[in-house]
Amino acid sequence: MLKVREDMLDEYKKHHEAVWPEMLEALSRTGWHNYSLFMAGDGLMFGYFEAEESLEVSLAGMEDEDVNGRWQEMMAPYFEVPPGALPDQSMLELQHVFFAE
Repeated sequence: MLKVREDMLDEYKKHHEAVWPEMLEALSRTGWHNYSLFMAGDGLMFGYFEAEESLEVSLAGMEDEDVNGRWQEMMAPYFEVPPGALPDQSMLELQHVFFAE
């Protein structure tokens, strides 16, 4: 979960309508599959993805991707995170507690 600044919601969404192909390739290469972002009207965002191994392993893989550093720096101003923190360093992992099929 992360929070996008309310005054930047539209611009943030536009970036995600055209995610860089090299970023998508890096996500796939580092184990991020079925990745979705959901956003409430106030900018509270929930992200979901299926990791090949774990969130930690997938995040570590992305740390080695040059494109990720550039993407995180571009996205940093959109989020309500501590000064100097990058969005992918501020994610909160949620525990799965229920599923119905």
